[in-house]
Amino acid sequence: MAPQIKRSESQENRERMRYPASPFRMFEDFFNDWAVRSWNEPRAWTPPVDIMEKDSNLMLMISLPGMSEKDIELKIEGQTLTIKGELKSNESEGYIYHQTESPSGSFSRSFTLPDSTDLGNIKADFKNGILTVTVPQKPEVKPRTIKINI
Repeated sequence: MAPQIKRSESQENRERMRYPASPFRMFEDFFNDWAVRSWNEPRAWTPPVDIMEKDSNLMLMISLPGMSEKDIELKIEGQTLTIKGELKSNESEGYIYHQTESPSGSFSRSFTLPDSTDLGNIKADFKNGILTVTVPQKPEVKPRTIKINI
């Protein structure tokens, strides 16, 4: 855990004098301190995913900044596509971090694919931190008319 920046008592007193006392001050202080503490704790993250359709293909675009293709695993089980990975922390030794907002740690996202998916031809490309998974659809069976014999 990164060391907290400690202000002197005179700095704290001057700061409190600038802001009028309020009955909610205790709650404000608690939640402000909680927010600072929570930044220093390890946390899970979920990469954002856009899902779209073009030319009879489903496309999933997953934003994975700072990752390489070696850190990502794609897996199909039945009709479920699972994307797993781990983003290593970019914290370097020798630095004291007072706040980090960059995500790090492992993640897993699963998506149920429609029955019309051609599971054998799914492709994945990784470029500029964006993983694009192209999921082709099987050619749809067109309805046909059946003649009734008399």
